[in-house]
Amino acid sequence: MMATVLQTDFAWPDTSIERGIIEAASHRLVCGPSTPLSAKEIEGLVARHDPQAIMTCWAQVSRAAIELPGDLRIIQRLGVGLDNIVVPAATARGAWVANVPDYCVHEVSDHAIALLLDWARGTVRFDRDVKHGNWNPAAAQLRRVSDLTVGIIGYGPIGRSTAAKASAFGCQVLINRASGGAVDIGMSCDLPTLLGQSDVVIIHAPLTQSTAHLLNRETIPAMKPGAYLINVSRGPLVENNALIAALESGHLSGAGLDVVEGEPCPPRALIDRPDVIVTPHVAFSSEASLVELRRRSAEEVVRVLAGEPPRHPCNLPEKTA
Repeated sequence: MMATVLQTDFAWPDTSIERGIIEAASHRLVCGPSTPLSAKEIEGLVARHDPQAIMTCWAQVSRAAIELPGDLRIIQRLGVGLDNIVVPAATARGAWVANVPDYCVHEVSDHAIALLLDWARGTVRFDRDVKHGNWNPAAAQLRRVSDLTVGIIGYGPIGRSTAAKASAFGCQVLINRASGGAVDIGMSCDLPTLLGQSDVVIIHAPLTQSTAHLLNRETIPAMKPGAYLINVSRGPLVENNALIAALESGHLSGAGLDVVEGEPCPPRALIDRPDVIVTPHVAFSSEASLVELRRRSAEEVVRVLAGEPPRHPCNLPEKTA
């Protein structure tokens, strides 16, 4: 039977890939606008279309949106993180939640290393200086990358990829993972040890209730003086005011942020600083990664609508437990 799939939003020019796969399986795709609507507006779309599947990129899928459809079978995240989906509500009503956990491993880890290399070698800062007419190589205070200790918070596929790349540059690598235990690249340690010994701290942790403001007014001052903070995971993992205070005091030498709490309108007091490099939540993006993400997300939805379990489930619906 034909099912309705609601795609709430998208971060690419069109939905042709998703539509092609879903309509080839004799289902109907309806889409919200590319820019995410509010949670209330998403609830209105759900009430209007009564979908059997919801695909979401950035839009918030609230408890009310999950409880509205008559026969919701899957909420598919067009991405990795699940912080915009009320997963317990989906579980309680018997719907799968799935993601694509490994589509952008290379891209995000590359982005983290790019931010690290920029801090060590000053590429963005010197480019800005030269374009403003200031040719002053004597001002260089650069770092040998192989002398750095790099601390990575989170050791999923992306964290492991970043660890391998940092290790290839000759860096000493420290790992803090939520589950604890041994790691196959670098050395596992607790968070205070990692913060106190790392020249560069890279965040690859998911955003959950327990990790919100993981880097805050208590933990940021515990970082090594002069260290550099990189966040390519989720903005709210870092408390903005605590980071600003550490930069203003000189305790941190800078930050490289692909994600910022408050995006897409993060505080100017943070992003306007010359010691902060900001990119607009694009670490996941490449032509190859987006094609893979869109294709695999649509295929997962079609799979569940055909009565099969998803390949990358993030919950166990109560009715199937």
